[in-house]
Amino acid sequence: MNNKRDKKNQDETSSFETVEPIGKRVLIRKDEDKKQTKGGIQLPDNIEIPTITGRIVAVSAEVENNPEIPLRQYDKVLFNPKGAIPVDFEGDNRLFVVEVENVVAVFRKA
Repeated sequence: MNNKRDKKNQDETSSFETVEPIGKRVLIRKDEDKKQTKGGIQLPDNIEIPTITGRIVAVSAEVENNPEIPLRQYDKVLFNPKGAIPVDFEGDNRLFVVEVENVVAVFRKA
């Protein structure tokens, strides 16, 4: 009987296909950590950068329908990871649910 329950739990967790943020939140895929600066200086593995960049994968309905929040799907953003909630959905765990207040900048083409 325990095997059936374990199999059911595995099926439930592996059947997720999307993550939809709720409230004033967005889902962001964090960019790869930079190991080297543009000038060629190698960065240590334990460097801690307080803000990181990523691309918005999904926005909540509340954000999408609010014209005062200038965030849209596929926007490249700079965000504060302190309030970011990691989503254990992929092996490399680069997805984060982030409150709109923690998105500090949007990169736009001139």
